[in-house]
Amino acid sequence: MKKKLLVFLCCLAFFTVAVAGCGGNNNTNDESEKQGEMAKVVVGCTAKPHAEILEVVKPILAEQNVDLEIKEFTDYVLINPALKDGQIDANFFQHSPYLDDYNTKNKANLTAVAKIHNEPMGIYSKKIDDLSKLQDGAIVAIPNDATNGGRALLVLQSAELIKLKDGVGVTATDADIAENPKNLKIVMMDAPMLPKTLDDKTVAMAVINSNYALEAQLNPVEDSIFMEPKDSPFANVLVVRPEDKDKEVIQKLTKALQTPEVKKFLEDTYQGACVPSF
Repeated sequence: MKKKLLVFLCCLAFFTVAVAGCGGNNNTNDESEKQGEMAKVVVGCTAKPHAEILEVVKPILAEQNVDLEIKEFTDYVLINPALKDGQIDANFFQHSPYLDDYNTKNKANLTAVAKIHNEPMGIYSKKIDDLSKLQDGAIVAIPNDATNGGRALLVLQSAELIKLKDGVGVTATDADIAENPKNLKIVMMDAPMLPKTLDDKTVAMAVINSNYALEAQLNPVEDSIFMEPKDSPFANVLVVRPEDKDKEVIQKLTKALQTPEVKKFLEDTYQGACVPSF
C-alpha cells in the first residue's frame, strides 16, 4: 500500500513539474509576441504637403516597429479638437502661432514637439501678373482665422501694399491697418476656399497658405506674384497632448520627421514651396 502511494506521489510530482514547464514556455511565447507587436500611432493632417510628408515617414517607422495611420482632414479647424479629445495621437498641419491661439481660446495645452518645415505664404492672382498693376479699391481675399489672417496682412505689408499699426503682429486684423494707399478692400474667408476666389471676377488677388495652393495645383514659387520671406517664424510643427510627448512612439515619429529622407523629399518635391525647418 505504501509502495503504491509512493508511486502515485512521484507521478503527481512529475506531472506538476511538466505542466509548470509547459506553462513557462507559453508565457515566454506570449511575451515574445507582445514584444513583436507593432505600436500604432494615428496622426491627423491636411492633404498637402503634410500627408505626403507622412507617407515618406511611414516606411521609416515600419522598420522601427511602428504602424503609422495617416488621417486626413479637409477642414483644418477640426484637427486640434480631434487631438484634444483623444481621437488621434498627434497632428501635423499648423504653425506655432495658430497652436498658441487655439490653446488660449479653448483652454487647451496641446504641445509642439518638433519643427518640421515652413510653407511661405504667397499672393496669387489671375487678373494681374505684377503688384504694380493692382488697381485702387481692389478686393483682396485672405484667411479668416485669427493667426493666418494676421499673417496674410503681414505679407501684404511686406509687399508694401499696406502698413500696419506699430507693434501688431500675427493677430492683426483689418482694423490694425494704419495706411492703405490703394484703398484695398480686405475680404476674409475660409482658407480652403481661397484658391477658388482667383476665378471670381470681383477678387483681384488672394493671399493663400502654400498647402492650399499646392492642393489647387498652384506652384507657390512659379505662380505667386509675391512670397513671404522664407525665414518667417511660421514653421509647421508636430503636436501632441502634453502627457504623450515623452512616449517612445512619439519620439520615434519626431525623429523620423527630421530625417535626411524627409529633408530631401521637401527640397526635391516642392522646390522652395516647403522649406525644411530642422
